[in-house]
Amino acid sequence: MKFRKHFLTDNRGAAAVELGLVLGLVTIAVLGTVIGLGTGVQSSYQDTAQKVADATP
Repeated sequence: MKFRKHFLTDNRGAAAVELGLVLGLVTIAVLGTVIGLGTGVQSSYQDTAQKVADATP
């Protein structure tokens, strides 16, 4: 009975779980940003390469 009461009132692991969730969300946000920027940069380089190829005799 004492163990059950202690187990139900113990909240030390809650902070670790919250930190894990926050880190997971930050990771997802960073990955989304990097993927979005990567696509934009790739498109820009391809555009520039095409313009240089068109301008070269």
